[in-house]
Amino acid sequence: MRARLLHLLLALLGRLPLAWLQALGAALGRIWLRRGWREARVARRNLDLCLPALPASARETLLRECLEHSGRALLELAWLWTRPVDEVLARVEAEASVHALLGRDAAGPLIIAAPHLGAWEVLNLWLSQQQPLAILYRAPRSAWVEDLLNRCRGRSGAEPVRAEAAGVRKLVKRLAGGGRVGILPDQQPKLGEGEFADFFGRPALSMSLLPRLAQRCAARVVVAWAERLPQGRGYRLHAFPAEAVHDVQALNAAVERAARELPAQYQWTYKRYTIQPEGLRNPY
Repeated sequence: MRARLLHLLLALLGRLPLAWLQALGAALGRIWLRRGWREARVARRNLDLCLPALPASARETLLRECLEHSGRALLELAWLWTRPVDEVLARVEAEASVHALLGRDAAGPLIIAAPHLGAWEVLNLWLSQQQPLAILYRAPRSAWVEDLLNRCRGRSGAEPVRAEAAGVRKLVKRLAGGGRVGILPDQQPKLGEGEFADFFGRPALSMSLLPRLAQRCAARVVVAWAERLPQGRGYRLHAFPAEAVHDVQALNAAVERAARELPAQYQWTYKRYTIQPEGLRNPY
């Protein structure tokens, strides 16, 4: 019932034009900054940690832009999750190079590494229209939230797969059959489920599942994201092949490369470094 009610509210909000929702989201981001709320504090700390060579004034500008995009990412979900899929995809631009890497005719087992960059929900919708897709997710604490997420993310045909043993077996089977899997590669795993590797010059506990899957199934890895265009114009897809992603360091390097190409739209509001190697403190 909670999931249905929230979906109804999202549908009502989603009737607003995309440009309006994104403008409201940007205003929300500026409120986070002015009030010094958690999102602003975490993003500022991450930028200080990850981009220390950037002048302080430039980091403050980037912080504001980042928070505005975080607000846009939140409110645009009402439009992305409830408007007809064809209407959403009509706002998506994908060049020939993206089609060559991820389009309908790209063959063989493929892992799409989709960092928390830009509008990753848009990427999911577009990929689901190319070939059958399984997307790995970490189950939230509330069952009704999980129901809502799966309902919205699976509406274009993607198969949500829980990040647990049975889910991993399902991914292996899909890749072994030449299928496709989408994974968010920059979430901090639990202790024992990852390895420490450099990320923006700092040790970060990083997922080892994606490199293991790539190696075991001889799968190509492509890093992809959907850039949010200004003034509600839509989204532009980007992708590049990540060569030899057989360890967490190579994976982190690929994610960092993508984040550096569009730093204002990376999710700096996430506490990426809470778990540290022995002897190092939690920077938050």
